Amino acid sequence: MPATFLRLRMLSAAILALAALTSAASAQSTDTKGVPTASPAQTATLPSKQYKIEDFIETVGVSGASFSADESRILFSSNKSGIWNTYSMPVGGGEWATVTKSTTDNNYAVSYFPDDDRVLVTRDQGGNELNHLYVLATDGKERDLTPGDELKANFNGFSHDGSHFYVSSNERDPKFFDLYRYDSKTYERSLAYRNDAGYELGPISNDGRWLSLSKPNTTNDSDLYVAELAGGKLTKISEHKGEANFAGEDFSPDSKWLYYTANDAGEFSELRRVELSSWKHEPVQKADWDIAYSYFSHDGKYRVVAVNEDGSTSIQVIDVASGKPIALPKLPAGEIRGGTIARSEKRMAFYLNGDRQPNDLYVLEFGGQPKQLTRSLNPAIDPADLVDSSVVRFKSFDAMEVPNILWKPYQATAQAKAPALVWVHGGPGGQTTRAHSALIQYLANHGYVVLGINNRGSSGYGKTFYAADDGKHGREPLWDTVAAKKYLQSLDYVDPNRIGIIGGSYGGYMTVAALAFQPEEFKVGVDIFGVTNWLRTLESIPSYWESFREALYKEIGNPTTQREMLIATSPLFHAGKITKPLMVLQGANDPRVIKPESDEIVAAVKKNNVPVEYVVFDDEGHGFTKKKNQIEGYGKILAFLDTYLKGDGAAAKP
Repeated sequence: MPATFLRLRMLSAAILALAALTSAASAQSTDTKGVPTASPAQTATLPSKQYKIEDFIETVGVSGASFSADESRILFSSNKSGIWNTYSMPVGGGEWATVTKSTTDNNYAVSYFPDDDRVLVTRDQGGNELNHLYVLATDGKERDLTPGDELKANFNGFSHDGSHFYVSSNERDPKFFDLYRYDSKTYERSLAYRNDAGYELGPISNDGRWLSLSKPNTTNDSDLYVAELAGGKLTKISEHKGEANFAGEDFSPDSKWLYYTANDAGEFSELRRVELSSWKHEPVQKADWDIAYSYFSHDGKYRVVAVNEDGSTSIQVIDVASGKPIALPKLPAGEIRGGTIARSEKRMAFYLNGDRQPNDLYVLEFGGQPKQLTRSLNPAIDPADLVDSSVVRFKSFDAMEVPNILWKPYQATAQAKAPALVWVHGGPGGQTTRAHSALIQYLANHGYVVLGINNRGSSGYGKTFYAADDGKHGREPLWDTVAAKKYLQSLDYVDPNRIGIIGGSYGGYMTVAALAFQPEEFKVGVDIFGVTNWLRTLESIPSYWESFREALYKEIGNPTTQREMLIATSPLFHAGKITKPLMVLQGANDPRVIKPESDEIVAAVKKNNVPVEYVVFDDEGHGFTKKKNQIEGYGKILAFLDTYLKGDGAAAKP
């Protein structure tokens, strides 16, 4: 049972940002000096057309994949109706069948049942993240399998024979997730694991005997356990010195081994396995980058492994018998992502994603050629008018090398210098990847250079780099953004006097912190649901984050014992220093960065006689998922930047 779909991949995802703004993709190469090399389509040309935000949002989002019992159909999610709903279509392509028809709340596909055409879906209410799990019978009738108020539930997978499935829920104790076993026919359930100690639930073995558990200590250190479900016996399998992260990935199909990743032996996570009868450990696979995840197909014919290679994802499908990777199809302008192997192990669904290529769903018959099922890019957009990203690096204030993803618009030349933005990801331990992003492509199409900084503390570049921001928020990571501005100023096609900063969640914090603590560096800031008062945010985190509350405190600060430090690093308490135009966007139902965070910074900055624009969506949470809101919000971002950054400079003054 793939661990990837059963638990949080990493602790820093607790304040994950911009999930609705960016997605995975591919990019071009860079030269040895870190200066982006232009693709042939980008050399000395202009886009033939500048597109409206409606054109970019008209592109169809698709995600997820589950094969029907007879593998004739595939289940997936799409926002083609304006919000996310669940659909199915033939594996050979064809018309979409609508499974859910919500006009208010997003409905995401979870899975077909293994033996029939019943469907599992999940949804929350207006972005509040209190997801319930629903079953849709073949007659279309819906049943909430996790009823109750103020609870959150997650699907944890079917058993190997399909007779039951697992669901985790915090209904007993809002702070912790227990594991329940549901009968696939009657939906009767029993408690499989009572989680009183706040573990993160991981994969479950095919024989139903073993459960993998992880325990965060800090954002850089965690322990891994194996629980015997019948008796509750717990065995720690992550003895190590210093700080290191361990994560359970999957049990072997015969339930004799747990495969896990760990970075205790070096900078990057490698794949190992432990024998459950002897607790003997063995190496399995390592790379020059983090092994992000690995899992087996249903009967173990294949093992999938993903490697995070410098902001890009490399997928391998390994034939277990031979130990060698099988040849995957060569596809243009993108990367293979999100592979789902059918229970028969004869076929695989995956997504292709690239800078000019939003997610498109494919089905590959092993040994054959892939079949493209969706064409997501709005046909009104010519892919040649979009831009390729590139990986660039610069030395920060203390000579630390900082990796970035750069989007250069066609309009930017030494003779026509362009305005630029430093784009800060969420996290704090997130990562800007080579990605198709409707918003970034929209900005580039309208002449903005965008530098997606992976400041110190970002994941994907080794554990030392990942830990380099601990207890330093508002200082060294922020100083990296100033160094990023200086890097942009060194590019002959960037106007050195027109550089702004933008980000969401933690990136929104960095945006407002830059305007407050480095008030003369950036001309404007765009804060998308960003933290402005660490005291309140850390005191108001959702109850179901309890398992990593202390680790979060160690990363950012403890509101009880480090109050003065958190005041010193919270922009709200220094808002009087902000003199540059600020735009703030917020979802009213955001449970992570609550609306008062944005309300108060807007009110405080307005007192400075500074231009402030505030956009609130009443039906969104931590990320804007509805097309109507994306059109309004992203369109207003461009209008704001055109007024206060791209303008003649006078407009950027109070």
